[in-house]
Amino acid sequence: MKIDIDKIRSDFPILGTEVHNKPLIYLDNAATTQKPKVVIDTISEYYSKYNANIHRGVHFLSNFATDATEKARETIRKFINAGSVEEVIFTRGTTESINLVAFSFGETYVNSGDEIIISEMEHHSNIVPWQMMCERKNAILKILPFDEDGVLILDKLNDLISEKTKLVAITHISNVLGTINPIEDIIKIAHKYNVPVLIDGAQAVQHVKVDMRELDCDFYVFSGHKLYGPTGTGILYGKKKFLNEMIPYQGGGEMIAKVSFEKTTYNELPYKFEAGTPNYIDSIALAKAIDYVEDIGLDNIYNYENELLEYATNKLQKIDGLRIIGNAKHKSSVISFVIDGVHPMDAGTLLDQMGIAIRTGTHCAEPVMQHFGISGTARASFAFYNTFKEVDAFVEGLKRVLLLLKI
Repeated sequence: MKIDIDKIRSDFPILGTEVHNKPLIYLDNAATTQKPKVVIDTISEYYSKYNANIHRGVHFLSNFATDATEKARETIRKFINAGSVEEVIFTRGTTESINLVAFSFGETYVNSGDEIIISEMEHHSNIVPWQMMCERKNAILKILPFDEDGVLILDKLNDLISEKTKLVAITHISNVLGTINPIEDIIKIAHKYNVPVLIDGAQAVQHVKVDMRELDCDFYVFSGHKLYGPTGTGILYGKKKFLNEMIPYQGGGEMIAKVSFEKTTYNELPYKFEAGTPNYIDSIALAKAIDYVEDIGLDNIYNYENELLEYATNKLQKIDGLRIIGNAKHKSSVISFVIDGVHPMDAGTLLDQMGIAIRTGTHCAEPVMQHFGISGTARASFAFYNTFKEVDAFVEGLKRVLLLLKI
């Protein structure tokens, strides 16, 4: 199936926006994706017609919203091929999902002197929660490095794992380098030592198919807003054997079975980790976003985005003084770069005046910047609604930036 780019673009109202009297060219998809009309309409429809707090209600609206929420959970279960809806936890995003595991797994399994392994290319959301847990539990954080192409040095993983290793937490796709990590190999290596694995899929599920039963990872996390869904939504997949044993992350309504002043007993999965009134309408809209993506087909999306990536990479490599940061053989549709004599923020600001939206800075991955000895990069990231003409305009815009700055 070929991507029908005109039809797809018509599904995203914001793509008709003008910025500084120029047509919007949105190349900041690794930060957040835009939303199709079906997602926007779902949010409006449910607030207009079906809004009521879910679970335990006896009236029509509550039952209707509850049913829609649990159907959304099943949609997500099928999307990632989890074994059970009990393994699908609604959160506010990747960051909360990782914090949940770092706290609950840490309090349940980690003791003084134990070790957690992460990689050098992680987003801050997969660094800071583990640092906090290590400080709290007097544990040790160990780092798996990557090479100058942005490829993990997998041979070192065996050396890092010891009898004290409690968990390996690795990103599926780097938000800076675009590297698609060999998570299947990482999971197999860790499991050889009976070490569980968490995969940060924030940059992955919108680009590639994931299958929890095939991967056999122990935790997988991702955000709705990067998957064409609403902000404030996310998913934690976890194997039941861990989720059943882990203590709750938060206390309050919904996550309880019975409360007295003497003792509280906790609810069954998945509600044990969903304290308080959930963001149920946005969760329903997230399922609509997943339906939309699956209608197009993730294989079709990956192939088209890969064509955009190769096209843009070839054009950018011809610009004198431009250096791409991250040159792994297997990459997703992200290009981070630096230009001799040009501050990334200056490039981003001038491109914005041309209607072109890119991201500049450290991208919440400061250790990556430290590895390459740079203060930050400019980053263009593509989605299936972007076009080759937009890539051309972006490249010509960069050339104009160099002329304006007399580089």
